[in-house]
Amino acid sequence: MNKFEFRNLVKSLRDTLKQKTFFKDLRKEVETGANGTQDYVVKKGINKDTVATTRQ
Repeated sequence: MNKFEFRNLVKSLRDTLKQKTFFKDLRKEVETGANGTQDYVVKKGINKDTVATTRQ
């Protein structure tokens, strides 16, 4: 391995490490239940405006 290949290898490893740390640091947590994603509210019928459950 010559100097040119070695420098390219080191540069690519440094870039991938930098990209991984940016991805890890800039990721945001998701709020569970935001915008009605956790519960389904019945919109029509007798049980209007109630939260539907999986029990039957």
